[in-house]
Amino acid sequence: MRGYGVKKIVTTCPHCFNTLKNEYPQFGGDFEVVHHSEFIAQLQAQGKLKLAGQGAPNGQAARAGQGKLGGTVTYHDSCYLGRYNNVYAQPREIVKGALADGGRFVEMARNHGKSFCCGAGGGRMWLEESHGKRINEMRVDQAVETKAETVVTACPFCLTMFTDGVKAKELTEKVKTMDLAEVVAGRLKTE
Repeated sequence: MRGYGVKKIVTTCPHCFNTLKNEYPQFGGDFEVVHHSEFIAQLQAQGKLKLAGQGAPNGQAARAGQGKLGGTVTYHDSCYLGRYNNVYAQPREIVKGALADGGRFVEMARNHGKSFCCGAGGGRMWLEESHGKRINEMRVDQAVETKAETVVTACPFCLTMFTDGVKAKELTEKVKTMDLAEVVAGRLKTE
């Protein structure tokens, strides 16, 4: 990467973010490493990325019904983004900024530094549990306790684990799972 003159790396994966940011420097890989939640928040703060409804009179969307994130929404902190790298504020700011009128953001009981793993870490994504409940199903239970209709995360592994947990719990008609980038894409201004 140094041979190509790479200076900045944007990643959607918190695991890659952690490795590139905290481990590559030990091997001479000194790059600016940014998670996509930080990058999106930075673009919004600079006015380079605007969501429908931002700057519109009374917070109205640019076009009626465009990409609204409605109902009750919760956010899941992935281990490598939150606990390992202290990225908590930017994802929440993005989710809250994408809420439609009447939308409500709620925290799960276990959040920020006390968040509960989605179950993908340590290869659990590919293994079946031989004792007890699957971790992702336990985390889905915690999300459901908030009465959230949408669970947002900023990690592809967490998204897969939540989607699988929601299916296993037969809640696909009641609970939607989304990546933070999907939330933003659904609210981009098109004009």
